Amino acid sequence: MTQATTHEFQAETKQVLDIVVNSLYKDKEIFVRELISNASDALEKLRRTQLTEKKIFDDNLELEINLSTDDSTKQLIIQDFGIGMTEDELVKNLGTIAHSGSKEFLEALQGDGEKNESLIGRFGVGFYSVFMVSDSVKVYTRSWKEDEEGLCWESDGGGSYAIEKADGQRRGSKIVIQLKDDFEEFAKEDRIKDIVKKYSAFVQFPVSVNGEKVNTVDAIWLRSKSEIKDEEYEEFYKFQANEYEAPLMRLHFSADAPLEINSLLFVPKRNMEKMGMFRSENKVALHCRKVLIDAEPKNLFPEWLRFLRGVVDSSDIPLNVSRETMQDSELLKKLGQVLTKRFIRFLNEQSKKEEATYLEFWQEFGALIKEGVATDFTYKDDLAKLLRFESTAYDDGKLTGLESYIERMPSDQKDILFLFGKNRKAIESGPYLEALQARGFEVLLLTEPVDEYVMQSLREFKEKKIISADSDELKLDKLEQDNPGESLDKKSIKKLSKWLKESLEDRVSEVETGERLIKSPVCIVGDDGMGGASARRIMKMMQGADGEMPASKVKFQINPNHALIHGLHRLMEKDEPTAKLVANQLLDNALASANLLDDPREMISRSYQTLEKITSTA
Repeated sequence: MTQATTHEFQAETKQVLDIVVNSLYKDKEIFVRELISNASDALEKLRRTQLTEKKIFDDNLELEINLSTDDSTKQLIIQDFGIGMTEDELVKNLGTIAHSGSKEFLEALQGDGEKNESLIGRFGVGFYSVFMVSDSVKVYTRSWKEDEEGLCWESDGGGSYAIEKADGQRRGSKIVIQLKDDFEEFAKEDRIKDIVKKYSAFVQFPVSVNGEKVNTVDAIWLRSKSEIKDEEYEEFYKFQANEYEAPLMRLHFSADAPLEINSLLFVPKRNMEKMGMFRSENKVALHCRKVLIDAEPKNLFPEWLRFLRGVVDSSDIPLNVSRETMQDSELLKKLGQVLTKRFIRFLNEQSKKEEATYLEFWQEFGALIKEGVATDFTYKDDLAKLLRFESTAYDDGKLTGLESYIERMPSDQKDILFLFGKNRKAIESGPYLEALQARGFEVLLLTEPVDEYVMQSLREFKEKKIISADSDELKLDKLEQDNPGESLDKKSIKKLSKWLKESLEDRVSEVETGERLIKSPVCIVGDDGMGGASARRIMKMMQGADGEMPASKVKFQINPNHALIHGLHRLMEKDEPTAKLVANQLLDNALASANLLDDPREMISRSYQTLEKITSTA
C-alpha cells in the first residue's frame, strides 16, 4: 500500500454521523441489512453496466454477496462483486454523507415527524449504521473500470477517514468490520444467519454466510403468475406465514399505477381468532425492492383484514433512515387503499366463480367482514356485497347475499327485510314472518349478535332500505285474502285497544291493529322510544348480560281476528282482574318473541297467577 491520505468529514456530516450512530437506529442488527442492501444495489448497477459496456474488470466474477464471521478476532466481513468505487466515488459516497444535501437531511430530522423527508434513498446514510457496532471499518474496493486501481477507505467513525491504494483487489467492495466488545455477537455465524434470514431472505442475489447460501427462498411475488406452480406458492406461504398447511386463497397482484406494487396475499384456512386462541395480527410483510422494511406494518391494512398473510413490495415507498417505520403516512395510506380495494374485489370475484371456497372463507372469516361493515365507512358499501345470511328463500344452512336477494324481490316489495333471533327456529316460530311470507316477501334470518348491528350500520344497499321486519318503518298493504277468523267490530276494537293501553300504561305506548298478524294474536312493533326494538336489542347486546336496560314502553299490536283477542274482549267485561293478567301475559309473550323480555321472572310470576286464577274456578 502507498501512503494514506487523510480527509476530514464535513461539519454537517459529523452531525449526521453522530445522529445515525447514537440515536437513529433502534435495533443495532439493522446495520447488516443496510450493508447487504447496499451490496445488492452495487450488484444491480453492475448488471445494468454489463448491458452497455464491453470491457468490465474481473468480468468472470459471480454476482453474489458473501459474509464471513470470525468470533476469535471479533470481525465481520461483507463482500460483493458489484460495481466498485473509484477514489472520487469513495469521497462522494462514504466521505460525504447525504451528498445530495446534508443540510436538507439535518433539517428533515429536526422537522415535524409526520412530514419527515429524511429518506435513505435520498440521503444515503445506511452505510454509517455500521459505526453503531464497530471500533473501526475498512472498505476495500475496486471499480469495474479497467484503468482504475484498488483502494482502502478506513475510519473509526470520528472526525476523519483515510484513503490509500490497495493492490490485488477484486472488483466490487469488501467491508471489514472490527466490532466493539459489546457487539461481538455479530461475529457469530448463527447470529448473522438469523439476521440475513429475517431481513434479506428475498434479496435477488445469492447471500452466503461462511460459504453457505442463506437466502434460499425465491421472491416469487416479482415473477409472472404463469411461471409459478401451485406448489411454489404453497411453499412460499408456509415459509412466510410459518404455517403447516396450504392457504385457502391467494391473490397475486401487480400494478404500475397509481403506485408500483407487487403483492402476494394469502388467506389462511383457519381463523385462530374464531377458535378463541388469540387476536390475529396482520402479517403482510412490507418490502422495498425485496428488502424487508417491516415484517408486520400496523397501518397498511384496516383492522378487519388482520387475517391476511403475505408480502407487499413497492419501490415507491419513502422510508425514514432507519427503514423501521413508514415516514410518509399519506403514501402508506394510499398503498393500503389500493391493496384493500383490490382484495375486496378479489373476494367478490371468488364468491361468484368459486362459491364453495368463498363459503368456506365466510364460515371462518365472515365475522371480520361484518366488523368491517359495522366500523369502516370507507369500505362499507363494497363489503356489503360479501355478506352472507340465511333466508326464508332457502332451506336451513344455505346462505345468500344482498345482491341475489334484490334479484329475487317481487315488484311490490320495496325494502330488504331481516329478522333477528337466537336461531332460525326461534325466528320462524315468532309472529313476524307470517304476514311477509303470505305476501311472498323474502326475509333474511340473522342469528349472530353482531348481525343486527351490521344491518343498522349499513341501512341501505343499492338504493334499497334495509329494515327489520319488526320495525315501524315496514308498511304493508292490505293482504288480498281473507284473514282466518272473524274480526271484532270497529267499536269493540276501539274499546279493547283503549282498555289495553290503560291496563298496560306502564308498559305500552300505543295499542293498534295492523296488517302484520295472521295466525298470531299479538306482536311488538315500531318505536319504543329508543329507536325501535332492533335498536334496543343492540343496546342490550352492547351492555352485556348483566347490564340494566332503562325502562321503556313498546307499541303493542293485536290481531282482531284471533280467538284469544276475542276471548280477552269478553273477559274484559266479565272479569277485569283476570283479563289484566291475560293482557300482561300476552304482552310478555310478544316481548319474548321480539327478544325484548329483559327479565323473565315477572313473566313467570304472572303466568302462575293466571294459572292459579283459572284453576281456582275449575
